[in-house]
Amino acid sequence: MSIFEMLMLLCFGAAWPFSIYKSYKSKSVAGKSPYFLLILILGYIFGILNKILFNYDGVVYLYILNLVMVTTDFILYLRNIKLVKLEQE
Repeated sequence: MSIFEMLMLLCFGAAWPFSIYKSYKSKSVAGKSPYFLLILILGYIFGILNKILFNYDGVVYLYILNLVMVTTDFILYLRNIKLVKLEQE
């Protein structure tokens, strides 16, 4: 297990709860990029696949946790797009 890979994922993962909370409470899409979120989702999927296929260790669970949080933020982005459109009508 790479301690540095684990620390990197913990650092990245520490930011997502704040982003998710902000997305949920603000009901806004300001400052969010769906393309960025999708690229991150894809990156975490590739990280998980690498762990499963070539170097399985406990760090895979940090990849999964980060994937769940980024996906949650993306789903909130989609929800907020709908809310913004409803407000404009």
